[in-house]
Amino acid sequence: MIRTVVKVDGMMCGMCEAHVNDAIRKAIPVKKVSSSHAKGETVILTEEKPDPEKIRRAVDPTGYTVTEISSAPYEKKGLRSLFG
Repeated sequence: MIRTVVKVDGMMCGMCEAHVNDAIRKAIPVKKVSSSHAKGETVILTEEKPDPEKIRRAVDPTGYTVTEISSAPYEKKGLRSLFG
């Protein structure tokens, strides 16, 4: 699993978060996507590393601005203790 953090400028409320989440869901296959206007970021969980340009192209038409994208391997917490 890959955890991608997208810094998004311009989100002001829960509806803004929903717009960004919907745009990303339509652009790339996600396991989970969650936005926070308070943190100014969207967190995406995917099987494969997403194409940053696809993310930018999805978010730009919504009126919000992607300022940074970073991806890293993600391991769900607690799995090691259960299976390791």
